[in-house]
Amino acid sequence: MAPAACGLEGIRVDSAMVEEASEHAVAAFAPDVARHMIETLCGGEPTTVARVARRVGAMTGQLDAFQIRPEIENLLKRLKARGLVLGAREPRWERLERAGIAGLFARDPGVPLTECILVGDRIDADIAPAKAAGMATIQFRSGRWRRQRPRSEAETPDAVVTDVSELEAAILELLKT
Repeated sequence: MAPAACGLEGIRVDSAMVEEASEHAVAAFAPDVARHMIETLCGGEPTTVARVARRVGAMTGQLDAFQIRPEIENLLKRLKARGLVLGAREPRWERLERAGIAGLFARDPGVPLTECILVGDRIDADIAPAKAAGMATIQFRSGRWRRQRPRSEAETPDAVVTDVSELEAAILELLKT
């Protein structure tokens, strides 16, 4: 949506520029990746950034790009069958319901954080906070954050995976420790 919004402001943007802006936002650990990308694509000019951001907001509305990989549901069922308690953070609950897998999760698992394993794709928003809370962590490298790398030991996940079979193996390995 950003390229179209930039175009309406007279800024030519191609796919390579968008990819570069995305990579820059991820590498910068930007809390708002879309805004960071818009700032990069607009050259940081505040008035243009604000106009493009408004246009992108109008184009996307409440767009939710959350997707569940097809193999994830079966993995979750296998983990639950092993007696594991699956927890989810409250803001994600509606997405889990739409995906049809909310019934596998506990809203309040009642498990000490030091006994939890967090799986996330973002180092800044998932891995680092979970490690700080005492959780074991697995980075699932995919999508926009696939190239995000830790900047310190405090951000380094216990395991890194790129597909569901690797994820299952990493979870089972962490359960042994």
